[in-house]
Amino acid sequence: MSEVNNRIDLGIRTYVLRQGRMTDAQRRALVGEGARFILPFAEDGNTAVLLDLEAAFGRRAPLVLEIGFGMGKATWQIAADRPDTDFLGVEVHRPGVGKLVAELESRGISNVRIVNHDAVELLERGLSPASLAGIHLFYPDPWPKKRHHKRRMVRPGLAELMASRLGPGGYFYFVTDIEDYALAALEVLGATEGLRNRYPAFAESQAWRPETKFEARASVAGRDRWELLFERT
Repeated sequence: MSEVNNRIDLGIRTYVLRQGRMTDAQRRALVGEGARFILPFAEDGNTAVLLDLEAAFGRRAPLVLEIGFGMGKATWQIAADRPDTDFLGVEVHRPGVGKLVAELESRGISNVRIVNHDAVELLERGLSPASLAGIHLFYPDPWPKKRHHKRRMVRPGLAELMASRLGPGGYFYFVTDIEDYALAALEVLGATEGLRNRYPAFAESQAWRPETKFEARASVAGRDRWELLFERT
């Protein structure tokens, strides 16, 4: 394990499982089409086999990872608009996985695959260095209490791991409605070796990114949007 990964405590989860109720449609999608879109994440002790993504997609194309896609609305919309790019979504919540599978099948979208697993373990054990053209992290759990900040996805060590999975010119796109998290992420990413901010500070909203469910809720609640767009040098 690398020096970067040694500084990451994989026992600290970045999520809490809130499964909620799975609808019949989501359950049917998982049973009927799940094997087509969901990739197994096989582990052997502390080692997992790297995903064979060329085999999974049946081609070699730029690959973008979305961490925590929720119900997957932004995922399938972006993928539909960018057919020349492959998208790998990682999500722990089964209802969201079922919903995205149903959307992909009904809309005939073939450039998305899903891993129903912890994103940190996937990054460390399932993806090779410089394998990604981009990472999307839209409205992650902000873990607002100070004692829980160690659970945030954008934190020292873990930010270095994510940066290591980006190829040269690859981008990291982060969006939140929590100012404290945005400011902390700006500091962490700015100090991460190998990353460069494309903007002087916070980024403009990218026209190709659709509104997420959480973004709509934040807008109704009157909360601002904070965006960061860094790239691998």
